[in-house]
Amino acid sequence: MKTATAVVVIVAVGTFAVTTALPAHSAPTDDVLVQGEFSLLPAAPTDSLLPAAPTDRLLPAAPSDDPLHAIMPGVQPTPPPADLPTTPPSADAVFPSGPSQAPQCAGVTIKPGQDAAKIVNDAPNGTTFCFTAGLHRITQTIRPKADQVLASDQGAVLTGSVPLTRWTASNGDWVTTGVLPPAYSQTGQCEDNVANICYLREQVFLNSKHLTRVASRDKVAPGTFYADYAANAVYLGDDPRGRSVEMSKTETAIQSTAGGVTVRGLTIEHFATPAQGGAVVLGLGWKVLANDIRWNHAVGAMLVNADGAVLEKNFIHSNGQLGIGQYSTLKGTISANEVSYNNTDGFWIADWESGGIKTTWSSGGWVTGNLIKLNRGVGLWSDAYDDGRTFNANQIADNAADGIRYEIGRNGVIENNEISGNGLGTGRGSGTSLWDGGGINVNTSSNVQIRDNVVADNVNGISIQSRTRGSGPWGLNVLRDIVVSGNQVTMRGGTTATGMVQNAGAAIPLGEVTLDKNTYILDSLTTDRFQKTGQWYSAQEWRQTGQDTTSTFTTRRSAN
Repeated sequence: MKTATAVVVIVAVGTFAVTTALPAHSAPTDDVLVQGEFSLLPAAPTDSLLPAAPTDRLLPAAPSDDPLHAIMPGVQPTPPPADLPTTPPSADAVFPSGPSQAPQCAGVTIKPGQDAAKIVNDAPNGTTFCFTAGLHRITQTIRPKADQVLASDQGAVLTGSVPLTRWTASNGDWVTTGVLPPAYSQTGQCEDNVANICYLREQVFLNSKHLTRVASRDKVAPGTFYADYAANAVYLGDDPRGRSVEMSKTETAIQSTAGGVTVRGLTIEHFATPAQGGAVVLGLGWKVLANDIRWNHAVGAMLVNADGAVLEKNFIHSNGQLGIGQYSTLKGTISANEVSYNNTDGFWIADWESGGIKTTWSSGGWVTGNLIKLNRGVGLWSDAYDDGRTFNANQIADNAADGIRYEIGRNGVIENNEISGNGLGTGRGSGTSLWDGGGINVNTSSNVQIRDNVVADNVNGISIQSRTRGSGPWGLNVLRDIVVSGNQVTMRGGTTATGMVQNAGAAIPLGEVTLDKNTYILDSLTTDRFQKTGQWYSAQEWRQTGQDTTSTFTTRRSAN
């Protein structure tokens, strides 16, 4: 065994190694360690690394996610319903999501230029509305009544933006005035915690291209804009003459307290959502199906007190903070969505609700059959008192932080997912140690089963973390009863590892973490690819600790 040291490997955000399905055959000359048999091939060449730091760096715990009201009664994890996807989507296929998946619409017609919010409000419960093709400017939130349907089969676009048309040349830039709201306070945490501008809600689009916000007038350049709230002025670095300029303004597209609402076949874009706020906010029993939800400032779709809601077959991408959020929901289903390229507005990548999907304070339900890729943050994150959650059959690839993070929760099942190329982003709080995460990261949670996943070429394989995280509705937050079995984990190069780490005040009792019946595909059987509370181990040494005693360790490119 060897004492752990932290090694920093710098990888540019957006550049990742992708591993998908592995070949189904094994070369007969490759080396394998199974059931106590052990033989060695020559060790792989040493990787070229930056100098090692003397000790692992422990990041401070993230601020508490304390909610406004208490958790719903806990339930034990249950298998997903039979009609949900049970296998990950193919990496080679076009993922079937978005308005092309919506059925035909028959109902009350809403045309561009009409007041959609008023038409919906004036109609009785259960009415179906069909938005016709074209651009529908939504100047106030649509609040559907019980069992109403908002739909399109013609490619209708609901936008929360307004055109900016009065521009004046100003010292090499272009300026328009009188279009901003009064200044508002900061919420959320930004990747750039010096400028701290990610929370500002207004986005600007030049010929439909998202412009990057800068923090001051002197930073304005082509491809950027600056909003001066004190002067009520917006500056562009590009000549807007003869071009379309749009600025997001309306806060939320669709939200109400009514139950049983359906939203389908719409494109929903350019809403000035506040941090943690959704362009579409699902309620009790809602069905949000086959929409394109994109380029909104914070969250694309948010389930809030949305018991029994279904979010399915949507293309949710390029939103400023997070693709999907869920809070205080019992048995919600997030299924068969593509969630990609989210966190365009610079929220903290490593540790503040940015990236693909995040759920909190929710019980039961499933996140299943989704494609979650290329988000600037965590791919799929359960945090703060989720109970009985099942994450299965998702494909999670090339997200800047962890593939899956299960944090301060209990009774979770993480199974049959394909997880590759995650955690290789850089930035504030990113790193390569087990404290920083992995393809799968379980943090201070209890009764979590990690089984039958394919985990390949992430910053780490499977990271089990025991941190001092205070107390909550279940008492002291501790790491207990974690079982890791039946997984195929590929770890090659750098400092990638699988194992467990702990704080001095959060020691893991003997027998509370079990790894067994897994298959590890390694660069070399003599390379240290396993850790236990500060010590490094090769495959044989790891087995001698009592972990993975019936697992397979191989250098083959695939394993049976």
